[in-house]
Amino acid sequence: MDKIAVFSGNANPELAKDICKYLKIKLSDALVGKFSEGETRVKVNENVRGKDVFIIQPTCPPSNDNLMELLIMIDALRRSSAQRITAVVPFFGYARQDRKDQPRVPITAKLVANLLTVAGADRVLTMDLHAGQIQGFFDIPVDHLLAVGVFIEYISKLKLKDLVIVSPDVGGIKMARAYAKRLSAELAIIDKRRDSPEKTEVMYILGEVAGKNAIIVDDMIATGSSMIEAVAALKKAKAKSVRAAISHGVLSGPAIERIDKCRDLEELLITDSIPLDDHKKHKRIRVLTVAGLLGEAIKRIHNEESVSSLFD
Repeated sequence: MDKIAVFSGNANPELAKDICKYLKIKLSDALVGKFSEGETRVKVNENVRGKDVFIIQPTCPPSNDNLMELLIMIDALRRSSAQRITAVVPFFGYARQDRKDQPRVPITAKLVANLLTVAGADRVLTMDLHAGQIQGFFDIPVDHLLAVGVFIEYISKLKLKDLVIVSPDVGGIKMARAYAKRLSAELAIIDKRRDSPEKTEVMYILGEVAGKNAIIVDDMIATGSSMIEAVAALKKAKAKSVRAAISHGVLSGPAIERIDKCRDLEELLITDSIPLDDHKKHKRIRVLTVAGLLGEAIKRIHNEESVSSLFD
């Protein structure tokens, strides 16, 4: 492991420290700050020549700052003669625009993929992409991990009976099926109509949820409107209890206020792919760490071992 170096930007330094603790190495030293006019400043403070370098940097809010830090760190390490640079992006920002669903809109997921490649990244390690096909936007190898195992480990300890896994929309069926299969649970889907990017209207539920313990699974929670609508629909359909397991807790805008008002939600499970600020902490929000999952993937990539078992 003397040939490995793990760096972190300012997006999620605690996760980077936990990953290094798993790998039993020290977090490498780099200055990542700003010049007086606001431009991102990066200086690598140790020798990385010939090393296998990993940069832990989710592109979560503030997305532009964190993305620029990642790009500039990649450039700095490439110019420092690192042998290989892997961008570890637990949360891949700008992923929601992955196709032209309206006239005259960008495909930002492809743009960011191009930026990472041009900056000098040799491969990308990410988790629970908003859409799996984003992997195809890269011309470099992408390892796409799933947080399902982390959530199932916790859910199994609850020893809930009559479980039903709920997908909040048709696009999340594949993820919901993975949970249902591992937990030997039934599957339900909420069919909804989206009135605007922030507001949704739930239509009806496909599947039986009455008298069951429901768990909503999704890749991301932003303002929380979709989840709150789903919780209301499930309780109206006589679900016994409702929990949510959502990989990336962006929790923007009125999300915390909505969670506080939603008494029917037993618990919201998220991962530490995005750091949870103090003002966003809530008694019904539980953060599960993915440091072990990412650390194991980093170790296997460095040792040129198979990572495929971690995708399941």
